[in-house]
Amino acid sequence: MSPQELEQYLHGAIPLSRAMQVAVLELSDDSVLLGAPLAPNVNHRGTAFGGSTCTLATLAAWSLLYCRLKDRAPGTSLVLQRHSMSYQRPIAAAFSARASLTPSAPWPLFLRTLERRGKARISVSARLLSQAQDAGHFVGEFVALAAGGRTMGSQGVGDA
Repeated sequence: MSPQELEQYLHGAIPLSRAMQVAVLELSDDSVLLGAPLAPNVNHRGTAFGGSTCTLATLAAWSLLYCRLKDRAPGTSLVLQRHSMSYQRPIAAAFSARASLTPSAPWPLFLRTLERRGKARISVSARLLSQAQDAGHFVGEFVALAAGGRTMGSQGVGDA
């Protein structure tokens, strides 16, 4: 998948990404870098709205998993189970989020569990950046559900 294909997919499948003017800046098997301009994501103080920054980080993390699973486990659904977001400073310019697997996320075990059980969990982190400086940190735990697999029922999993 190319960065342009991912961006088109996000804008079509997740309309909020289009409204935020999310752009796919880099895409590799190890990381995804998404960017967004300040103007459509500004708050009443002239800085980036926290909901937009958290959304960009969530989209970057989700996109990393989506791209890694697209050919390995087609039809897998990804949902965000829980996340945390911390901020180091206000963002007063365009911003980006770079997602990567957390060091404790064993990808081969995740894939084996998904294959055997029809669902698996994995943790993804994202650094929020603006003007080449760290601005925040996101960590999310995602649940992957194999095509035709069991659903999570009432365990509180929300869509990414």
